[in-house]
Amino acid sequence: MKNIGFSSFGHWNPAKGSQTRSASDVLLQSIDLAVAAEELGADGAYFRVHHFARQLASPFPLLAATGAKTSKIEIGTSVIDMRYENPLYMAETAAAADLIAGGRLQLGISRGSPEQVIEGYQYFDHAPLDGETGADLARRHTARFLEAIQDERFAEPNPRPMFPNPPGKLGIDPQSPGLRERIWWGAGTRATAEWTGQQGMNLMSSTLLTEDTGVPFHQLQAEQLQVFHDAWNTAGHQGTPRSSVSRSIFPLVTDADRQMFGREALSRDQVGYIDGGIARFGKTYAAEPDVLIDQLAADEAVQAADTVLLTVPNLLGVDYNAHLLESFLTHVAPGLGWR
Repeated sequence: MKNIGFSSFGHWNPAKGSQTRSASDVLLQSIDLAVAAEELGADGAYFRVHHFARQLASPFPLLAATGAKTSKIEIGTSVIDMRYENPLYMAETAAAADLIAGGRLQLGISRGSPEQVIEGYQYFDHAPLDGETGADLARRHTARFLEAIQDERFAEPNPRPMFPNPPGKLGIDPQSPGLRERIWWGAGTRATAEWTGQQGMNLMSSTLLTEDTGVPFHQLQAEQLQVFHDAWNTAGHQGTPRSSVSRSIFPLVTDADRQMFGREALSRDQVGYIDGGIARFGKTYAAEPDVLIDQLAADEAVQAADTVLLTVPNLLGVDYNAHLLESFLTHVAPGLGWR
């Protein structure tokens, strides 16, 4: 068995043909797609987070609402850019969303992807300290967040509080038991995957790696997953770490599928530059189900990860994306031994 979920960028655009023409559309349809995915037997509903863009930006209201409307499916992010976050306020909202969902939150965090604006986190009143990079800022915020959700007590109580205080120092409330074990770091390199394992977080890897060694994307990503697991074991963490990979996968079952995505059958890995450095992008999978089964069986990273997230074209609406998930769960996953 393998966990299968979807990951949505949450685009909204009033262009012709778009089924998500407003922010309201994409928020409500994200909840509806999670409900549909749960009914179909999928395991996870994940949402991307981008600022200064017509995309999903503030995840916790969405996660809380999704948690209230579902009962079994994992809900999460892929990923939250920690450069933008107030760690203590995030600890409060993450715990609240997790409690509403009954402990189903799988929170993906990271340094984040390339931004829509230059150093956008500074508009949120966050800036690196002297000598820090943006990545350092994200990791500092992450360390504070992880401390807070583990019930660190650090604040001096008011001697004349409005309400009686318990003895000792105070911390962030509410707390949600087990949330620390469900934090994932979005890693783009093998070095970051090693750091993730050392920190005792789960690993989330997408269809983009910010390094290239000349080997196919899936092999480089499989190396990344192995480095992560080795680092986790060396650090001596308890429990079993989880890892996920994202893929754009389109089973060509209907004429509409073939019309929209048939041309992607020729997709290949791409190498380019992002944030001033070389990067390798994974290919899109689009084929008849029997062909997809063979292709995914040969994808070393897909085979190594315990969770696969299907990147959905959310602009096409709930019904079509539910169809894509159903096609994968019905026609592809069983042939891979995942169902």
